[in-house]
Amino acid sequence: MNNNQKKRNFQIEAFKHKVVVDSKYADKTWKILEHAIHEIYNHNASGLSFEELYRNAYNMVLHKFGEKLYSRLVSTMTFHLKETSKVIEAAQGGLFLEELNRKWADHNKAVQMIRDILMYMDRTFIPSTHKTPVHELGLNLWRDNIIRSSTIQTRLLNTLLELILRERTGEVINRGLMRNIIKMLMDLGPSVYQEDFEKPFLEVSANFYRVESQKFIEGCDCGDYLKKAERRLNEEIERVSHYLDAKSEAKITNVVEQEMIANHMLRLVHMENSGMVNMLFDDKYEDLGRMYSLFRRVSNGLSTVRDVMTSHIRETGKQLVTDPEKLKDPVEFVQCLLDEKDKYDKNISLAFSNDKTFQNALNSSFEFFINLNPRSPEFISLFVDDKLRKGLKGVSEEDIEIVLDKVMMLFRYLQEKDIFEKYYKQHLAKRLLLGKTVSDDAERSLIVKLKTECGYQFTSKLEGMFTDMKTSQDTMQGFYATHGAELGDGPTLVVQVLTTGSWPTQPSVTCNLPSEMSVLCEKFRSYYLGTHTGRRLSWQTNMGTADLKATFGKGQKHELNVSTYQICVLMLFNNADCLSYKEIEQATEIPSTDLKRCLQSLACVKGKNVLRKEPMSKDIAEDDSFLVNDKFTSKFYKVKIGTVVAQKESEPEKQETRQRVEEDRKPQIEAAIVRIMKSRKVLDHNNIIAEVTKQLQSRFLANPIEIKKRIESLIEREFLERDNSDRRLYRYLA
Repeated sequence: MNNNQKKRNFQIEAFKHKVVVDSKYADKTWKILEHAIHEIYNHNASGLSFEELYRNAYNMVLHKFGEKLYSRLVSTMTFHLKETSKVIEAAQGGLFLEELNRKWADHNKAVQMIRDILMYMDRTFIPSTHKTPVHELGLNLWRDNIIRSSTIQTRLLNTLLELILRERTGEVINRGLMRNIIKMLMDLGPSVYQEDFEKPFLEVSANFYRVESQKFIEGCDCGDYLKKAERRLNEEIERVSHYLDAKSEAKITNVVEQEMIANHMLRLVHMENSGMVNMLFDDKYEDLGRMYSLFRRVSNGLSTVRDVMTSHIRETGKQLVTDPEKLKDPVEFVQCLLDEKDKYDKNISLAFSNDKTFQNALNSSFEFFINLNPRSPEFISLFVDDKLRKGLKGVSEEDIEIVLDKVMMLFRYLQEKDIFEKYYKQHLAKRLLLGKTVSDDAERSLIVKLKTECGYQFTSKLEGMFTDMKTSQDTMQGFYATHGAELGDGPTLVVQVLTTGSWPTQPSVTCNLPSEMSVLCEKFRSYYLGTHTGRRLSWQTNMGTADLKATFGKGQKHELNVSTYQICVLMLFNNADCLSYKEIEQATEIPSTDLKRCLQSLACVKGKNVLRKEPMSKDIAEDDSFLVNDKFTSKFYKVKIGTVVAQKESEPEKQETRQRVEEDRKPQIEAAIVRIMKSRKVLDHNNIIAEVTKQLQSRFLANPIEIKKRIESLIEREFLERDNSDRRLYRYLA
């Protein structure tokens, strides 16, 4: 068929020959049709000739009696439906719906047959006169004469609502019958279903759940209440799937959500002994998950849950970081932080569907309370130090990575990352110099992580420390290759040459080395300065260690692993049996605080007391005397004598570290100010403060007072100037 060809409209045309109609033809024909309709309604349709009936109806329309045919059809159907209405009304109790359902099925069959007989009228007369088609007419008449009859309408609604109530209270009802009746209302048109059933159903449901939720909340704990609410919600969803219109689901679930959840949100989350805080405390993942899935259905539900979680984490975190007991042990303190983080990560994963907003709330809470403790950077570094010294011995690489990743996660929360860097550098230096690190790979892995997080500048000096250790090995090989023969069997020396800028600054401390050692040190100095021009060496005797062989009272021999200070003290006893504190101090010139620690570890530590102190006490006094402990015994040949040190810094040391950090910050603040002013040329005071704080926040939280001082300093040095008319404006001077 050609696409351009117009579509043809097919029409049923009238007969061409003229038919003469007598005056009573219409009434006679209608009588035949009326009798047929009665027979159809009375279930006697089997004896009817539908072909003959169709022809009669066809002729009536053809002879212009369509109007009569249509109006009489309406009257006849209305008559039958009024009779049907009486039968339905007469049905008692549970038979009422069954009778209604049966009569509805009969009516539908009847309308179908009548429509077949009157098909010609339905297709020609009805469209041309804009009347209601037969099928739709049947529905409308059923609606008006049955469903909305004064005696049936209220009874039907009450019966349906009564059945639903019985089902809600645990009874089993005939769901098939309910489905048929509800489908009938839907077939009669959306307005019938909504006006005659859905609206009252939703109102009654709201009242039901309002009363029930009040009863539950008075008598249940939070977990049980949420189970009941969830069950009710699921029941309503199931009810819709079985016999209500699918469009009702959103409306009825909204009613349950409003009455059972939204109206009681705050009371539920704050419920005493069982609310959300208790659930978090007791790791009740299932209850929390249920709370999350129910509360997310109502507006502001999740924000309510999130706010309670946030305030709880902040409160418990604040208690943790201010607990004096926890602060006594830095490693335990950091482990508690990690345990808390693991606990809430698990909650968010198992109960809150890994919700990003909850993760953000957790992160901001941790950042809030970790920074309440100014010693957090130091403690995190001490935790790393403990793990990399001994805590990770025998642990697989994967597990080491997990621990390091957790440390990095805490590091990200720190506002003063530069303080962490300061301590980390000191601790790393001690680990490297004393050979205490468990794994070089783990050390390097952490530095890579810090570099990724903070950039090259943050870790360049740390990497320099590793380079120095490697270079020192090569230097020692060169030294022994040159001087090995002349040194013979005397003492051996291992020197670590440290680049001043890379390592933590240490005050150069004088200390008189034993003559055997000082000769060797001089040899190394002349060798090193001979191979490197333009360098200076200063000995850091406070950082070294030594192994020496000792023979005690009954000829017992031991190899003692000691610090450089300790060997200086012990070698004095080769030439004297008893020495006073003053004599030792004079001979070694070790600073008094270090000397006291040194003597304390040699004379007061049980099992390591190679010296004897008179009088015996835990602390060292300036009038004490010391002798070799002839009765010293140990089941080990090699005995390591540590130095008594405070794990945490003392108050003066803390102040000193803090001062060094503050000094280091000054050039960084100035550099940031110059960078900003160079690009902006003119800027007011508040904006400079904001920009500098933003630029430096990855390393530390800049103090506005310090920024102001740095601006003043830059003005004095003519990098910036104040605007003449507005003193709060600064200009960059190229």
